[in-house]
Amino acid sequence: MPIDPTSLPSVQVLNVKIHNLSLPEWLEVYEEGVLFTPNIDHLMKLQKDEDFFRTYQQADFKSCDSRIIMAVSSFFFGEGFKAQIAGSDFFPAFCDYHKENQDVKVFLLGGTASSVQAAAKKLNQSSGRKLVTGFYSPPFGFEHNPSETAKIYDMILTSGATVLAVGVGAPKQEHWIIQHKDRLPSVKCFMAIGKTIDFIAGETQRAPAWISKIGMEWFYRMLQEPGRLAKRYLVDDMPFFYYAFLQKIGRYTFPFSK
Repeated sequence: MPIDPTSLPSVQVLNVKIHNLSLPEWLEVYEEGVLFTPNIDHLMKLQKDEDFFRTYQQADFKSCDSRIIMAVSSFFFGEGFKAQIAGSDFFPAFCDYHKENQDVKVFLLGGTASSVQAAAKKLNQSSGRKLVTGFYSPPFGFEHNPSETAKIYDMILTSGATVLAVGVGAPKQEHWIIQHKDRLPSVKCFMAIGKTIDFIAGETQRAPAWISKIGMEWFYRMLQEPGRLAKRYLVDDMPFFYYAFLQKIGRYTFPFSK
C-alpha cells in the first residue's frame, strides 16, 4: 500500500513543508505520486509567485535539495535534515533501485536532443534492460503549444511508461506535471528533475562530491553558467537568509493563504 505523505516526518521551511528522509528511506517509501525537490531558488520564487505556490501545494512529496537549507534549518530551527536529496541524486538512485522491477518503465522529458538520448542509453545499459522506454526533448515554448502537448501525451502513453521524469527547469517542469498528470493514467510516479538528464548524459558536469558536501555546488554551477545563474544566486536568492531569520524569531508570515 502506498505511503501517506502526511505521515512522513517533515520540516517547515518558510511556506513549504519538506519531508525529512534519508536516501534509503526515500527509495523505500516512494512508490507513486508527485515528487518535487525544493532548493533556495524555489523557496524564493514561492514567496512571490502564487501560481507556483499553488502548484507546489499539490506535490505529494518534497525532498530537500540544498545543503544550505540543511544548515540553516539545523542552526535556525533546530530541525536538521537527514540528507540532501536533489533530483540529480534521487533519480539515478531510483532507477538503480528498480532496475530489476519490470513494472518500472521510465519516460524522460527534457534535456537536449542529444543529452536525452544519451541519458536513456546510459540508464538502459546500467540497468541491463530497457528501463527507459521513451524520451523526448521538447522545443522551447512547448508548454503553450496544444499540438506539442498532444504529441507528448501520445509518446508517453505509447511508451508504456509508469514513471515520468521531467527536466525542463523550474517552475515550468512543476507546472507541467501538475497540469497534465491526470491525463496520464498509466504513470504512477512524476518527478521534477531539473538538469539531471544533462548530468547523466555528461553534457553538463556536476560538481565533485566534496564541493556538494560543503554546500558550494551552487558556486560551481554559477561558474559554468554565469550569465544565467549569477543574478539568481547572488541577488534573487539572498533574501532566503532574512526570511529564515524571521521564521526563527516568529516574525515570518506566509505571503499567500494556505
